[in-house]
Amino acid sequence: MTLRVFITGAGSGIGAALARHYAASGATLALLGRRRDALDELAASIPGQHLVYPVDVADPSALQTAAADFMARQGVPDVVIANAGVSVGTLTEEADDLAAFERVMQTNVLGMVATFQPFVARMREQGKGRLVGIASVAGIRGLPGAGAYSASKAAVMAYLESLRVELHGSGVKVVTIAPGYIATPMTAINPYPMPFLLPADQAARRFARAISRGTRYTVIPWQMGWVAKLLRVLPNALFDRIFARAGRKPRGLPL
Repeated sequence: MTLRVFITGAGSGIGAALARHYAASGATLALLGRRRDALDELAASIPGQHLVYPVDVADPSALQTAAADFMARQGVPDVVIANAGVSVGTLTEEADDLAAFERVMQTNVLGMVATFQPFVARMREQGKGRLVGIASVAGIRGLPGAGAYSASKAAVMAYLESLRVELHGSGVKVVTIAPGYIATPMTAINPYPMPFLLPADQAARRFARAISRGTRYTVIPWQMGWVAKLLRVLPNALFDRIFARAGRKPRGLPL
């Protein structure tokens, strides 16, 4: 049976890499993103016939419409990947950054909830499916200059854990993927070293394996998994001294 995959944030980066990976294996895709031109270009470049939805995940009603259209045409998706996300440097002392905080939380957290909501009951009825949330190692500890992004990804991880427990025994698997540094437009502007930087196509293959297995939680690449474990146990005083000098993402409009 042809795999049906619903992907947000498909216009670039990890989302586009995942779309290319699944299309190459014969899947039917729903490609969602804010820029129709990028989605159309992607759809034309990959094998198969796919549905394109120029949708901002910050608009729940538009997401519901897209989800209903896809299910009417193709049926309930086997995999829903809430990948859409934005990132930008933020400082609490700057009044102008309040709008950036709001945008990051609206997209990264509420956008994920709105992405999953139309499918949960239908997947539960069928007793199968994958709900995949893209979190981040940045959500494990609060990073300086990235308060909005770190907070949003910490919230995402807690939300996905709650959802996973809610759906325990239903046959629906909730998969949390916490990437480290992946080579995408989002990380391209980082003015600091990015250890274990992984090309997006390689990351997509590893993500897909975790999704297929129904892995509850994984960090990719695996080297950042060890970093994540260290960060969890690092005493606050030592963490503060080390990361006070860490590089910071530029402030500006969320990307």
